[in-house]
Amino acid sequence: MAPKATKAEKKIAYDGKLCQLLEEYGQILVVNADNVGSTQLQNIRKGLRGDSVVLMGKNTMMKRSVRMHSEKTGNNVYLNLIPLLIGNVGLIFTKGDLKEVSEEVAKYKVGAPARVGLVAPIDVVVPPGNTGLDPSQTSFFQVLNIPTKINKGTVEIITPVELIRKGEKVGSSEAALLAKLGIRPFSYGLVVLSVYDNGSVFSPEVLDLTEDDLLEKFAAGVSMVTSLSLAISYPTLAAAPHMFVNAYKNLLSVAIATDYSFPEADKVKEYLKDPSKFAVAAVAAPAAASGAPAAAAKEEEKKEEPAEESDDDMGFSLFD
Repeated sequence: MAPKATKAEKKIAYDGKLCQLLEEYGQILVVNADNVGSTQLQNIRKGLRGDSVVLMGKNTMMKRSVRMHSEKTGNNVYLNLIPLLIGNVGLIFTKGDLKEVSEEVAKYKVGAPARVGLVAPIDVVVPPGNTGLDPSQTSFFQVLNIPTKINKGTVEIITPVELIRKGEKVGSSEAALLAKLGIRPFSYGLVVLSVYDNGSVFSPEVLDLTEDDLLEKFAAGVSMVTSLSLAISYPTLAAAPHMFVNAYKNLLSVAIATDYSFPEADKVKEYLKDPSKFAVAAVAAPAAASGAPAAAAKEEEKKEEPAEESDDDMGFSLFD
């Protein structure tokens, strides 16, 4: 039988494993593991097996290993992980798509009862309806100010009741009532807190961005650059079209106010001298646009009409 490893040997082995993973993987998900059981964690490891590795450990040991590896390799980007190692956290090293791995981790959530003293992660609402409890159990509902009535020998909740609010601690009465009703309001699993990607650290919400979101943000950025360029008269590729249009408007204004002219300005001057021409042109444009389809339709009708047969085509003449 092999001798049991000492604490020092375990630390050395853990340091070696973590350093090896840091060297091999460039993408890491920092996850919160509050209220996650060993069986649940084992299922997550099985689900991620292949291109991902889950590593848990004490924060002090993980920080120590990260510092040692950073000093050994001279690569300080690993130090960006240290501020993230706070609370009950673990590391998921992966070579796969970060969004897909995050979604896979989210699948392994397990329902849990409301335990006394637990901080509620969500609001807990008890729905109306028959509880199946006998009338002797009404004391629970009275303590919690839940309106009830007796219906066919059982207690029935009349209206939905917000039993526990998010962030509040679960009391003994609330926990007992939820247990009697068979309600497991909470679900727990590994929650992604931060994403490390080859030295860059960002929020997991970034993984949910789609191409449409990126295009929208890019368009907003271009709009801001254009506005700033126009405000300070600094030429940029985004502002160039607007600058040309504004310059053309200025030229037209100068030409109208003076005797200077050019072909495009002559048309504008004609319209200003005789506004009726502009009215005629404005009416003619939609008329021409609507007339084109009508003309095309008529031409199509002519093509579809069968040609009239002459006497010669029939092979004889009425006067023969």
